[in-house]
Amino acid sequence: MNLKRPAFFFGLAILLSGLAACGRSPDCFSEKVFCAGLVTNTSGIKDHGLNQHAWEGLQQALKDKTLDYAAYIESVDARDYGKNIQTFVQDGYDVIITVGPAMDDETLHAADAYPNPIFMGIDQPQRETRPNLLPIVFAEDQMGFWAGALAAHVTQTGTIGAVCETSSLDSMWRYCEGFRKGAAYVDKDVKALVVYRENQSSDRLFIDEDWGHATAQTLIQRGADVIFAAGGGTAQGALRAAAESRVRAIGAERDQAQALPEASRAMITSVYGGAGSEVQKWMRLIRSRNVWEGNQIGAFVHAPYSEFESQVSESLKTEMDKLLMTLVTGGLKTEVSQKAP
Repeated sequence: MNLKRPAFFFGLAILLSGLAACGRSPDCFSEKVFCAGLVTNTSGIKDHGLNQHAWEGLQQALKDKTLDYAAYIESVDARDYGKNIQTFVQDGYDVIITVGPAMDDETLHAADAYPNPIFMGIDQPQRETRPNLLPIVFAEDQMGFWAGALAAHVTQTGTIGAVCETSSLDSMWRYCEGFRKGAAYVDKDVKALVVYRENQSSDRLFIDEDWGHATAQTLIQRGADVIFAAGGGTAQGALRAAAESRVRAIGAERDQAQALPEASRAMITSVYGGAGSEVQKWMRLIRSRNVWEGNQIGAFVHAPYSEFESQVSESLKTEMDKLLMTLVTGGLKTEVSQKAP
């Protein structure tokens, strides 16, 4: 790869793996060399979430010889998404992976403009299909359901809470109504208090930590001893409040115990999309020339049980693992509408 190309003078970071380790530059245009490139969103490669896990999936694909070469470009600014994608196109990469819903338009436009690469959009539901576009999505209702079930199992007060970004976002609705359903699935007597960030400034979407913090404090005052939070920085404000009040918390979207060390003492676990396993699986399927149509629903995972490892019994761990598999395989439906009312 020619690092002198102008596209790399926009504050980007790039890392290469595979054939370059042997001192050879890859010829990704060759049919014998299978290359995949990852364009991160502005959260960076060490986000403890989808970017990092997607890269780990590519590393595993290299280890099992499914993939010959892999690279990533960290996007410093959202305005660079298109240029970063184009860099991998120009270098002949077979698969180009983009991460997060903020990149869905750029990914769709790239799939239209460049018919040869396969474009994989992680957490990018697409309404339109393209033969070279593979959208991977994760079922927020299942993740919320699992979190609600866990919260209902570990609560001691019988009251649990969820702090959520605005319900006008379908993904947030699915997360938090899933949480409500999961709690009721375990124990209908558990009171699940769910609060959305409604009638607030749109400029603070996903970054309203003060609102998240204050809302979690209110729920704790109302008796909630487990707080679930979804919605970027808004949710992280709630997780900080849980840690300060010494109540338990369940994170979403990334491993919050790692992403938010100051709240790690409160974290039971976090639930998020399994981007690593999905990337590894689809590298194998794409190289084998498998076909797909429309959005592909990926499995979700949870982080280690963090500092509460000793407080989560082996029997509960087994039960939660079974519930996860039952949800992922379709053996249990959450009954949550996919669209917010």
